[in-house]
Amino acid sequence: MRLQWTLILALIFALITAIFAVINVNPVEVNFLFGTVNVPLILLILGCTLIGAIIVGSYGLYLQYRTQRKLAQLEAKLAHVVEVTGYVEPEQIPEPFTSDPQAEQDLKDPS
Repeated sequence: MRLQWTLILALIFALITAIFAVINVNPVEVNFLFGTVNVPLILLILGCTLIGAIIVGSYGLYLQYRTQRKLAQLEAKLAHVVEVTGYVEPEQIPEPFTSDPQAEQDLKDPS
């Protein structure tokens, strides 16, 4: 569900950006360290939006990588602690043997 909302919001943002860019088609002067260049404002808006998306996406991938690496470290640490202590999770402990009271009585009294 979260992925759907993210996709919907991204499409809305892309639509707003495209409308804004199409409205602004006048050429603008961009100053670089080595000179100036005239660029249509539509290209400048779309280029800056693309650069921003790449930066945000890269940061998101970095955070995901870091989280997965931390998870792997913690799982290895947990496996080591379980190995050293011999701890067994409660749902993995077999239930104690419960016998049938009638069968126990038959074993004690064979007659």
